[in-house]
Amino acid sequence: MNLRDLVYGLYARRVEGRLDHAQVPKHIGVILDGNRRWAKASGGTPEQGHKAGADKIQELLGWCAETDVEVVTLWMLSTDNLNRPEEQLVPLLGIIENAVRALAADGRWRVHHVGTMDLLPSRTQSVLKEAQEATRDNTGILVNVAVGYGGRQEIADAVRSLLLEHAERGTSFEELAEIVDVEHISEHLYTRGQPDPDLVIRTSGEQRLSGFMLWQSAHSEYYFCEVHWPAFRKVDFLRALRDYAARHRRYGT
Repeated sequence: MNLRDLVYGLYARRVEGRLDHAQVPKHIGVILDGNRRWAKASGGTPEQGHKAGADKIQELLGWCAETDVEVVTLWMLSTDNLNRPEEQLVPLLGIIENAVRALAADGRWRVHHVGTMDLLPSRTQSVLKEAQEATRDNTGILVNVAVGYGGRQEIADAVRSLLLEHAERGTSFEELAEIVDVEHISEHLYTRGQPDPDLVIRTSGEQRLSGFMLWQSAHSEYYFCEVHWPAFRKVDFLRALRDYAARHRRYGT
């Protein structure tokens, strides 16, 4: 361990010691950004960057477990990413599949897919379904793996599901227009039944939503971190929690 690592370790313990667990967010969303830029800066390949980013996930979940976080949503692949050239997309999907298998094999987490399953290759679909089924009785953190996810797509899918449900009931459009409200749509989101994210973390210095949980993050706090995702450290995570705890959430009031 070099001097820099020692200093960071001491600082992390200091921040953690002052953390009020009563003020910790219960649901954290994470935009895992910067894998390719980290790899380029390190002289590696994009595939190596994505692999390093996938390896970081278990570390993050360990930190979340230590601080009483209950739900974590990881944006691993957007609907826009599906338009990448095949020579980029195929290795990336393989890395994601391995990461999901590792989450299921860990034995602590409950894995839940959020996204449009039909847009994904059959092998990826199978991995996601198997992980979800294998971990359904686990009692640890609920881990939403956002694969093939887009915020606009989610809202469109929710509205479509709502319309189909009421069509089966024989509800007319006029009747539906009279009763539909925010809660009706929320009940058809990928995250139905879950609390909305209290905190959303985005790495790599980008300061935009990019369509992440557009509906659910209406009242979320955002924390933008300069470091690329594979280099994200426990001290960065603790700083995000400290920053969150210092904010006064007004929910529009």
